[in-house]
Amino acid sequence: MKKILAIGLMTGIIIMIAGSVLAGNTYDSVINDRLAEQQKKIDKGIVSGQLTSAEADILQDNLNWIKAEETRLKADGKLTPKERARLNKMLDRNSNMIYKKKHNPIRRLCPRR
Repeated sequence: MKKILAIGLMTGIIIMIAGSVLAGNTYDSVINDRLAEQQKKIDKGIVSGQLTSAEADILQDNLNWIKAEETRLKADGKLTPKERARLNKMLDRNSNMIYKKKHNPIRRLCPRR
């Protein structure tokens, strides 16, 4: 299961980079690294049981929306400092949400099944 997730993650990253290059968009390593890191955190949370499927779905939807927003902002071939700051702010919020959902004290009181 972990190998499948790892292969899927790597495939997704490769497709994202290739799509960006083919579309002529600027590659932004900081944004892309943060997107990949958050994807890993979501995947690990599912595997470890720290995230319910509903929580993971919400987090994944947020991350997909941020990815789509990045693509939209890069449509003109560049990412301005203001746009980069906006994406980083969205990623900060999503990172905080991932942490809060993975460390939910109410669910931790219930025994795992």
